[in-house]
Amino acid sequence: MRKFITKRVIMMIPVILGVAFLIFAIMSFTPGDPAAIILGQEATPEAIEALRDKLGLNDPFLLRFFNYIKNIVLHFDFGNSYIDGREVKAEILTRFSYTLKIALLSMVFALGFGVPLGVTAAINRNTWKDNASMTVALLGISMPTFWFGLMLSIIFALKLRWLPPSGVGGLEYYIMPCLAVSMMGIASMARITRSSMLEVIRSDYITTARAKGQTECVVTYKHALRNALIPVVTQAGVTFGMLLCGTLVSETVFSIPGLGTYMVTAIKSRDYPAIQGAVIFVAVAFGFVMLAVDILYAVIDPRIRAQFSNGGK
Repeated sequence: MRKFITKRVIMMIPVILGVAFLIFAIMSFTPGDPAAIILGQEATPEAIEALRDKLGLNDPFLLRFFNYIKNIVLHFDFGNSYIDGREVKAEILTRFSYTLKIALLSMVFALGFGVPLGVTAAINRNTWKDNASMTVALLGISMPTFWFGLMLSIIFALKLRWLPPSGVGGLEYYIMPCLAVSMMGIASMARITRSSMLEVIRSDYITTARAKGQTECVVTYKHALRNALIPVVTQAGVTFGMLLCGTLVSETVFSIPGLGTYMVTAIKSRDYPAIQGAVIFVAVAFGFVMLAVDILYAVIDPRIRAQFSNGGK
């Protein structure tokens, strides 16, 4: 297992470097002079040129990229913001805690509602329960996050006054943002669970389990669901990665100072170090999420665990 994890971590390195190179190139060749942005419109050409030299903007592109990656690897230094001069690393770590809370709670909602919906639809195929479950899934995929967030805010904050409308604080501040973000996750988890369960419940060992007198609950959750979990875990990992990147709308609607809000503010103000740092940080986080998914495969399926013990081949 250790060899497999090491191999996967090594495989992540070129992917992250590719992401870093791509975002660095986009920021470098985007029209606009960072030095002029920092100093403002009234800055003299001499002052702009001096600042460009200080920031290393006059160096060749590859040299600037090499220095940028070197600072990240050796010092975990993403540079300082062009707008307020704050350290990008500190801002990312502070704001990421809010984004992570939303993503984790949204994932709990997605699994807690999506998997039971999918199981119910599969074991009651072509019945009203199946149709109702898939209707909920269709609504979840079709419903815009910002609209659903606004509706939740109007109903539960403005009309009923059960929950705070915006900001951060205790658990009650995260209920509406997480519900708004998780609807698409609930829909995707329900659909993939139904599809996977339908393949499994037709298998011979499910028929054998029923013939041995196992209760329907044991057959469904101990035998069928466990063997149907591999695609579900894959979808859960992808969904969680997307939640880390996609909480922007929820953070904007509910005024949460998370990583998504930070990235949008940085893009509007052309704060290149902030944009680059946030994108690379999210890419690393997504890579570790997918590594955790690979490890969960081994926990769920003994056959995959046996492959890991043989060197991950």
